[in-house]
This record gives sequence, C-alpha cells and structure tokens, in this order.
Amino acid sequence: MTASATQKIQQDIDSNPVMLFMKGDADFPQCGFSARVVQILNHLGVPFKTENVLADPAIRQGIKDYSNWPTIPQLYVMGEFVGGCDIVTEMFQSGELQTLLAEKNIACGASA
Repeated sequence: MTASATQKIQQDIDSNPVMLFMKGDADFPQCGFSARVVQILNHLGVPFKTENVLADPAIRQGIKDYSNWPTIPQLYVMGEFVGGCDIVTEMFQSGELQTLLAEKNIACGASA
C-alpha cells in the first residue's frame, strides 16, 4: 500500500462521520453488495460519503490492507470499521446499526 493511498484513506475516514468504500458511488453502485449498503444508509436517511475503489487500484487494495478485511464495501462510522455488506445488513435488520449510529450521534432522517 502506498503512503499516499494510506493518507487518503485515513483522511476520508477522519473527515467523514459515515464513510463507505465501495464499488461505484451512491448514485451508481457497481456491485450488488455496495448497492445494498447504500440502500440501507439511504433508507435510514444517514448522510454519508463514498469512495469508488474502482477508480484507483491503490485505494482498492489499500482499504483492504488498512482494515485487514478482504472485501468491498467497507463501512466506517466515526472512524470505526463496522464491516461489509453482510455485517451491515445483519446489524440493520437487528436494529444494531441504528443503535450504533445513535450512540455516535449520527442523525438519521428516517424512522426505522
């Protein structure tokens, strides 16, 4: 992983309360797993920023090294790695994601 990729990843995570590293972007997800996480965040009305890992191979590999997690998408809330699609989906279905967002003082626009 290059130093510049590491710096960009750290900066994105530090400067965005809810940060999603995904394939594509929120308006045009490029895989079903990324689309599902975007759908969950939009459903909850959570403001979030995305980084398209397909646009930069150094970021695509770098985020996997950064989190020690092999797959994309990856969701971060207030600097904390939450997980990928399956974990986020399970947390949403159980209400755990909504609790985490509330504990981190992330405003949700939708009642879930």
